[in-house]
Amino acid sequence: MSRRGRRAAAPPAGHRAAEPLAADELVVTITSGEDTYCQFDFAGLPVAEPMQRSLARLFAIRSARWNSLETATAYWTALGAFARFIAEQPGVIEDLDGLTATMLKRWRARNIATNGGISLMRHIRPLLKLDERLAAGPVAEELLRRLPTPPSKRRAFDAQEQQHVVLAAQRQFRTALLRVRDNARLLHRWRSGELPQGSHEARLGTLLDHLARTGHLPDHDQAEVRERRPLGSTNGEDTWSRLYLDRSELTALGVLLTHRFGWNLSVYERLPAPTTAPSAGTGTGTAPVYRIQVEKRRQGGGRWFSTENVADTGPGSPGRLIARALEATAFARRLAADLAPGTDRLMVARRNYPSKTHHDPLRPAFLGPLIIGITDGDAQKWGKAQGLSGSPFQRSRRAAVIREGRPLQHAPGTYESVYVLPDEQVQQASRDVFAEGAHEALAQARAAVFGGRLTGAADPGHTATATADCADETSSPWPDGAGGCAADFLLCLGCRNAHVHPGHHPRLAHLHQELRSLRSVLPAEVWHARWAEHFARLNDLRDKTGPPAWDAARSRADTDDHTLVHLLVKGTLRP
Repeated sequence: MSRRGRRAAAPPAGHRAAEPLAADELVVTITSGEDTYCQFDFAGLPVAEPMQRSLARLFAIRSARWNSLETATAYWTALGAFARFIAEQPGVIEDLDGLTATMLKRWRARNIATNGGISLMRHIRPLLKLDERLAAGPVAEELLRRLPTPPSKRRAFDAQEQQHVVLAAQRQFRTALLRVRDNARLLHRWRSGELPQGSHEARLGTLLDHLARTGHLPDHDQAEVRERRPLGSTNGEDTWSRLYLDRSELTALGVLLTHRFGWNLSVYERLPAPTTAPSAGTGTGTAPVYRIQVEKRRQGGGRWFSTENVADTGPGSPGRLIARALEATAFARRLAADLAPGTDRLMVARRNYPSKTHHDPLRPAFLGPLIIGITDGDAQKWGKAQGLSGSPFQRSRRAAVIREGRPLQHAPGTYESVYVLPDEQVQQASRDVFAEGAHEALAQARAAVFGGRLTGAADPGHTATATADCADETSSPWPDGAGGCAADFLLCLGCRNAHVHPGHHPRLAHLHQELRSLRSVLPAEVWHARWAEHFARLNDLRDKTGPPAWDAARSRADTDDHTLVHLLVKGTLRP
């Protein structure tokens, strides 16, 4: 319960959730949040009855973790494959305690080479681990073996592909929107009594009124429909499509919404119609703001729901797309609410064949001639019609997530591991960034190390400086206008011309100690800006010289060394 929320009403006294496992221990019933359910009959599995009952019991226990019928169906599919594998083994295996490590090794060898096979194992292993008889021994060890994570083959649309998909969806949806808008305008004129009695438009308005209220044309006008009077033809675009989107057009709208908001395909069957939210503006020209309730199911019901507020600030804005979606689906949504009071869904379309019955328990039930949401088949069919290999939704969502640069209805870890890191386009675009970072890191590393040479004695041909001997000041990385060196003496330690011999060690070791002392009294940002680079070089020089020798040299620093270090730190000693 949130701070501003209310406690949920307690269930009636004695209320208990229905057990998923039937009394015969062979049928498991999984119920979803929409009061739809699916039954799984384990008596049909090709294994002995004791194993059927054991698998049904484990299936029922595991179902407490599932949020959808899709998950249950995926586990059921995996169980079917596992049962067929058990039936192929020599001898009769009565129950799960008859499984051996050798059998599980064969099961692994059969499936380990493909992504689909690995998915089967990922569904079967959690079920088998729930059985106490498999909790120890070689079988348990085999169940604990690590499964490889297959490389992701999913790829987001690139810019050209995304533009092709979006333009195709825009053309189709705009055509449908204009058709619905024109007929809605005519229907409004008829209902307002503006059309002359007996006119062609009045007859058409009568048919549209009946279509808006029922989703069908009146039966007694079928003869006129066949003669294309007054509708024009018996085709969908001249009959029921005048006020409703068909399934392909609803899919095109879904493509646009996914491109804009990054929603999953599964969101659309539960997406409520957006409402107008209070706006912070007070003027008459304030843009309308739409509040969208998004339900993205994942493990942990407390994280299913989120709210998005979008403003209609003009063409191309997210709110304008929502406004157009509400307009195009207005008649379908109104009819759905009449057929099933309380229904409030945005993505509603008219079915091409209303007489077909509903057979898919994973999908919302039909409402008369209406369908709610977008099916996988609709998405596949739409994508292939646009020249794609299949559904555009997953690849379009990945493109939207990557474009936004932040998680959309998922966890930050999922954003990194599933969307960003495996994506080929992100990897390709990141190469230059990584290269620049590597070059920058190399430059910083070179700046933080001693750039000269360690020698055993002074060279008479070199020029002495306050920190090192210079072999050639005319080739300095920091030249002055006269052909000499303009570097600070502390920068000598980063120059390739610098030579450091044991005579320098006491002074440099004392300088190293002084810079460390300054670190404790100066603000961190001041010390890092002025001394961090020189301190890092001295650290490197200490490591190359050897810490014992370096510490011993510091004790030999004389008055001249102390004076030079003081002047260097004070900044009054310059070349």
